[in-house]
Amino acid sequence: MAKGKKKEMLLVGSKTKEALKGSGKNTFNVSSETLDALNEYVYWLVDQAQKKCAANGRKTIRPYDVLAS
Repeated sequence: MAKGKKKEMLLVGSKTKEALKGSGKNTFNVSSETLDALNEYVYWLVDQAQKKCAANGRKTIRPYDVLAS
């Protein structure tokens, strides 16, 4: 992807922020850049899963391709 262009958001922002905030005594603030950072990480996980799948000669990405990244 070209520099300067934002990648499509793969996360549901409101749900992700809600999960990050926590509840009760352990409540956190979530900065505006946090969702972008998590989105980048998800893109990285997808890329790693695709590479692992291809390296194993498969066309189907399995849960362990993602979890092993």
